[in-house]
Amino acid sequence: MINLLPSDIRQNYVYARRNTSLFRWSLLLLLSIAGVGVIVAGGLFYINKSINDYTANNAKAQQALKDQKIDDVQKQVQAISGSLKLVVQVLSKEVLFSKLITKIGAAIPAKATLTDLNISKTQGGIDLTAVAKDYNTATQVQVNLQDPANKIFDKADLIGITCNTSTTTDANYPCTVTIRAQFTKNNPYLFISSSGSTSP
Repeated sequence: MINLLPSDIRQNYVYARRNTSLFRWSLLLLLSIAGVGVIVAGGLFYINKSINDYTANNAKAQQALKDQKIDDVQKQVQAISGSLKLVVQVLSKEVLFSKLITKIGAAIPAKATLTDLNISKTQGGIDLTAVAKDYNTATQVQVNLQDPANKIFDKADLIGITCNTSTTTDANYPCTVTIRAQFTKNNPYLFISSSGSTSP
C-alpha cells in the first residue's frame, strides 16, 4: 500500500504515536512510584504501631511485676532455697550425728546416764545433762567427756552438780550434772565440722 499523505502529516502521525507510547510509559511509572510510596507508608505505619504496642505492653508488664512485688518473692524463694539446702545437708549426714550420740553415750560412766543434750549450733559447743548415783560418778562424767582419747571434745566445763535425796528425785540417780563441752576441730563424729566443712 502506497502512503500518499504529505511528509509533514506523516511525521505528525509518527510523533503522535510516540507521544502516546511515552504517555503510557509515564503513567505506568507514576503508578509504580505511587504504589511503592503506599507500600513504604504502610510499612512505616505498621512498624510505628508495633513499636508503640510493644512499649505499652512492656510498661504494663513492668507495672504488673511491681504490683506483684516480684523482688520480695524472689528474696523469699532464695531464703527457702537456702533452708532446703541446709535440711538436705543435715539429713544426708544424719548417720554421722547418730554416731556422735553413740560415742558420747559410750563415754558416760557405768553409774551415770545421759538425760539431755542441747546443740544450739551445729558448730561449736553442746550442753549435756546426766544423772549419776553419787557425786564422784557425776564428776567422772566431766572427766570422761574431756578425755582426748574420745576425739569428741576439746574441753568439757562443769556447769554444776546437784545431789538431792528427796522423794521427788530418782533414788537410784540422785545427782544431776550439767556440762558445757566444746567440739574438737574436724570432729569425725559431727556432721558439720568446726571448720565449717562437712565430714566425708
